[in-house]
Amino acid sequence: MLEWVKALHVISVIAWMAGMLYLPRLFVYHADAEIGSVQSETFKIMERRLFRAITTPAMIATWVFGLWMIHLYGLGLFAMGWIWVKLAFVIALSGFHGFLGRTLKAFAKDENKRDAKFYRAINEVPTLIMIVIVIMVIVKPF
Repeated sequence: MLEWVKALHVISVIAWMAGMLYLPRLFVYHADAEIGSVQSETFKIMERRLFRAITTPAMIATWVFGLWMIHLYGLGLFAMGWIWVKLAFVIALSGFHGFLGRTLKAFAKDENKRDAKFYRAINEVPTLIMIVIVIMVIVKPF
């Protein structure tokens, strides 16, 4: 059972990360599009579909399968330091997910106040978080 839950967790994480990496990239191009243009309206549709149909369901699945794994491993897992760091960074990634959702709503209302350069910079945030999480899970440094 544990192997299936792990597999579903990894699949969910991959889907979630795909959305977390692609959505800010869409924002980069959307920020440069003229408000009301066909291009801007197309980005709104792409962003909404990506966030609602892939990224958010994948985040929910990641949390469900992750919590299920914690249940299967038992509370002894919390005696290890790496799990606390991993959980802190998963919470940070979830917060970033929320930020992307709020940004998507701003774009949908044509109220974005940030430029493409900002979105290029924040596009690296999920990658950095993912690196820490993977190191914690695979290396278990403490």
